Amino acid sequence: MCKIIALANQKGGVGKTTSSINLAASLSVLEYRTLLVDADPQANSTSGIGFDPRTIKSSIYECIINDIDPRDAIRKTETPNLDLLPAHIDLVGAEIEMINLPEREYRMKTVLNKIKDDYDFIIIDCSPSLGLITINSLTAADSVIIPVQCEYFALEGLGKLLNTIKIVQNRLNQQLAIEGILLTMYDVRLRLANQVVEEVKTHFQDLVFDTIIQRNTRLSEAPSFGVSVIMHDANSKGAINYLNLAREIIRKNGMAPAEEVVQQATV
Repeated sequence: MCKIIALANQKGGVGKTTSSINLAASLSVLEYRTLLVDADPQANSTSGIGFDPRTIKSSIYECIINDIDPRDAIRKTETPNLDLLPAHIDLVGAEIEMINLPEREYRMKTVLNKIKDDYDFIIIDCSPSLGLITINSLTAADSVIIPVQCEYFALEGLGKLLNTIKIVQNRLNQQLAIEGILLTMYDVRLRLANQVVEEVKTHFQDLVFDTIIQRNTRLSEAPSFGVSVIMHDANSKGAINYLNLAREIIRKNGMAPAEEVVQQATV
């Protein structure tokens, strides 16, 4: 049973692409077959995992607009069990081209339905907007993770995103759930960061993941090497944070291996 998770926030700079790459890599390292879908015209997930978007001939764009088989566009990455459905700059024009297409909100869902039996998890990195591509991603997804940075304007725009999610739930995808709110860029030394954590947990309570992603040099460096943080430095704080997030999602969805469940019960 494949779980499709979109990472969405129309606010830029919240750690959405970093979280998409590293969550996908962590799930794959934990031996779950994982596909990372780059649904952002900036193609940062594509370059961040080691591919040059300028050399990509077949991407999510061709799948959505030209109905090519997604298997012809998927690339294997250096990380075992991790594949990529890449993006390139043409995705910018996809929203305009999709306006006159039939079932335009369901184009991504149609693409992913063709391949979801090949994977345990599909992680979609959405663009920092609430446009038609993001709507497509939310319509295709089973759940959504909302990354929120531990900074002053953390909750700004969150209401608008939650409203969009509600509209998608009502009109396009009744099964869409909020997987959780993920606190990112946390600096334990800053009083403001701790205040933001408290504020978000007070507002959203059980929706907030226990795992918090801390600021980490290795995490910032990894994309420049075209790898996930777990491939860059498996012992770094960033790698450990994302592995913990992956385990939390696996447990939450009842997908932990039987022996692990037994082990937890006896602890």
